[in-house]
Amino acid sequence: MTHYIFEGIIFVLGFLGTYFMIPLFKNMLINGNIIRPNYKKEMIPVGMGIVFLPMLIINSIIVIYFLWGIMGAIDTVGLICLLLFVFSIMCMFFAGALDDLIGNRDVSGLKGHFKSLFKGELTTGGFKALFGGFVGLVVSVCLSSSIVEIIVNTLVIALSTNLMNLFDLRPGRAIKAYLVIIIPIFFTLTGYIQILPLLILPNVLAYFNTDLKARAMMGDTGSNVLGISIGVLMALGYDIKVRVCWLVFLVLMHLITEKFSLTKIIEKNRVLKFIDNLGR
Repeated sequence: MTHYIFEGIIFVLGFLGTYFMIPLFKNMLINGNIIRPNYKKEMIPVGMGIVFLPMLIINSIIVIYFLWGIMGAIDTVGLICLLLFVFSIMCMFFAGALDDLIGNRDVSGLKGHFKSLFKGELTTGGFKALFGGFVGLVVSVCLSSSIVEIIVNTLVIALSTNLMNLFDLRPGRAIKAYLVIIIPIFFTLTGYIQILPLLILPNVLAYFNTDLKARAMMGDTGSNVLGISIGVLMALGYDIKVRVCWLVFLVLMHLITEKFSLTKIIEKNRVLKFIDNLGR
């Protein structure tokens, strides 16, 4: 019972803290002229994923202080996993913010960014892909017991990070996809790892309506954070068979979206189109 109460407190703090910070960060971005046209050519703030960060850090401190420092409910391995989770999110937050601030929108897709790189031109998207791969490798080396696991975990983390970018083309779409994935993850994780989604999930829910109503774009600052949180949780919480299945799905999604427009695929399917438009 105490465990559930603590999780409830973390959830409420994350939600309310983020909710009340949204206007502050939105005004900060507007005042800094960090705005961009959305798919309707309306100028709105971009990079609002920054609002996920404060309560992630605050709740991480609370979890470490109480569960590890006072109650001793998690061991050193659990603490390392929590720190790796926060480390990976912070890294991709930085890479996403860089892309939102100075990114070149003339190049898109992993294929396009790597083509530019082979021509001697580093795009922010190319940097983000390489950086995400190395972040995934760092986390994987810490978690894995074999070379095969290192490879699988690195690919799972890197491709999961980019997965949310594929969806983040319409208001609320990426967060809807994120919720479809993260909620089952939360309920199927066991042990100390189960607290980790609560460091980011309530923050995203608090911001959801702002994104859905196209009042701001979370940008790569947000979508990268959502994606890598999924990837790290998959690497931390599931056996190799589940991770390989998830990796196959990720590869297929990236291959499909390199060839076809995800928006057109959604618009041609009645169920997907209904879900995509829901709440706008």
